[in-house]
Amino acid sequence: MRIAIGNDEAGFGLKGVIVKHLHERGIEVEDFGTASAEATPGIDYPDVAREVADAVAQGREDRAILICGTGIGMAITANKVPGVRAAQAHDTYSAERARKSNDAQILALGARVIGPELAKSVVDAFLGS
Repeated sequence: MRIAIGNDEAGFGLKGVIVKHLHERGIEVEDFGTASAEATPGIDYPDVAREVADAVAQGREDRAILICGTGIGMAITANKVPGVRAAQAHDTYSAERARKSNDAQILALGARVIGPELAKSVVDAFLGS
């Protein structure tokens, strides 16, 4: 399985946790996100979300995880790409249902509203651990 991950500056710290967790599970990750917790001129969450959603829609990535402050903006932007279904989830049940009931390919997380351990569990529920 190949997973894209994208983040803005608000999601930078949680991205590191999730990438490490995915590598420990043997999952290949392609990073589309910012490389700092500081704002990057010319790069905002809609840019990252669109690039990741395009990669999923074109079949270059199997699934994706987007991380910003709340997950809302990333999910809204990703859902504008034809053929993409993105779901914001901060609990394991919603993440599991996003995949099983709605066939979502993209999980959106909010780094300011979820802790790292719960985020790893939500990712596992979304990916099917």
